Amino acid sequence: MSHAVMLADDDAAIRMVLNQALTRAGYEVRPTGNLSTMWNWVSRGEGDLLITDVAMPDGNAFDIMPKIKKLRPDLPIIVMSAQNTFMTAIRANEVGAYEYLPKPFDITEVLSVVARALADAKKPTTGEKKAAEEPGETMPLVGRSTAMQDIYRALARLMQTDLTVMITGESGTGKELVAKALHNFGKRRNGPFVAINMAAIPRDLIEAELFGHEKGAFTGATARSSGRFEQAEGGTLFLDEIGDMPMDAQTRLLRVLQEGEYTMVGGRTPIKSNVRIVAATHRDLSQMIRQGLFREDLYYRLNVVPIRLPPLRERVDDIGDLVQHFLRAAQREGEPVKTISPDAVRLMQNYSWPGNVRELENLVRRLSALYADESISLEIVQSELNIADRQPMSTATGPVDVSTAVETHVAQLLREHEPNLPPPGLYQRVLDRVEAPLIAMALNACGGNQIKAADLLGLNRNTLRKKIRAHAIEIVKQSRRQG
Repeated sequence: MSHAVMLADDDAAIRMVLNQALTRAGYEVRPTGNLSTMWNWVSRGEGDLLITDVAMPDGNAFDIMPKIKKLRPDLPIIVMSAQNTFMTAIRANEVGAYEYLPKPFDITEVLSVVARALADAKKPTTGEKKAAEEPGETMPLVGRSTAMQDIYRALARLMQTDLTVMITGESGTGKELVAKALHNFGKRRNGPFVAINMAAIPRDLIEAELFGHEKGAFTGATARSSGRFEQAEGGTLFLDEIGDMPMDAQTRLLRVLQEGEYTMVGGRTPIKSNVRIVAATHRDLSQMIRQGLFREDLYYRLNVVPIRLPPLRERVDDIGDLVQHFLRAAQREGEPVKTISPDAVRLMQNYSWPGNVRELENLVRRLSALYADESISLEIVQSELNIADRQPMSTATGPVDVSTAVETHVAQLLREHEPNLPPPGLYQRVLDRVEAPLIAMALNACGGNQIKAADLLGLNRNTLRKKIRAHAIEIVKQSRRQG
């Protein structure tokens, strides 16, 4: 017997596409373009699964979903929305949606989620999910890119759990914002959120900072002092830059995660710990494990749920939304209302952003505070980013020295992403990343002629061939037009 799928969406094209795909997959589909018809079906006990858009002509699906879950708690609901923000994902989770799918969606993914939801609906449940409190209006995370949608959905699933989370990403990608979102929208939001940056504390004081110390535990310990674990009791402890934690402290942290208790420095009585751990790092912990700089057993205790934050250069479609978000934040703090030209946004989207979202925020705050212009122009952004030389190569000041530009940019990236001792193999990785596009550019300039390209690069012809094979560079030969 085939399953019946109720489909509610006011977009006729989406209804048609989903109707056809679900029907071909063997489901009986009942489509509608309004909430009232959908509610009639649900209230009569019809259908085995519901797929619904959020914004409908006669209301918002989120408003009616609590009634649906109360009447039919076992009915799986898949929510679709073009309002694909972090708060949409959180709201979908709060009202009991089985899954949230941002538009545009992938048909294969929809069919996979439908099959999984119907299979899970047959399993016994442990009770109705308790809805969280209504979230505030402040958007903790901004972006509509595919990468951010994956993060939103992962966070929504983690809100009502105590699972340990490991957040990785380059400096400036917003790791602490994600940790705070997990806390502020999770079941521990009424408890404290305590953050500690391992890289900012002297190594010999980290254990006392984490676990506290008794009076007389060491020279200068004139009174008992609570540690971050005690301060975070009942809430969330955010361990930032966990890769900078010394080995001795790693051992003590591992014991807390294993046993659920710790002792203060200089103390003997075990103290029970009730905190959620969220860790973060910009380092490659796998590489550090191989170097003997990070405990493998601690890594697996921390990396229960990994979340990777993409660098801004991998989510350039979010730059426009981020700029508007930071402009509104500046306005709330008393800065005048500002707009930004589309050309300036496009320029930002072509910039590499070595400092990621933090660099973008600093730029927007600076533009808002220092310039009297109501509209932020392309020229202003060029001046602030010092990237006027990204315009066509022939300018009034002469051609750009490419080798100097590359050297400057690489040096900037290394300072940003490898401020401390770099991991082994960095030299070869940097060479590979620069060499491949350089060879491809030379081949393209020479119409695919390897002899000319080798001469242009100053390489032996056989050496060039080896490098082409090593980098799997595709050679496109340009044919001459016959005149």
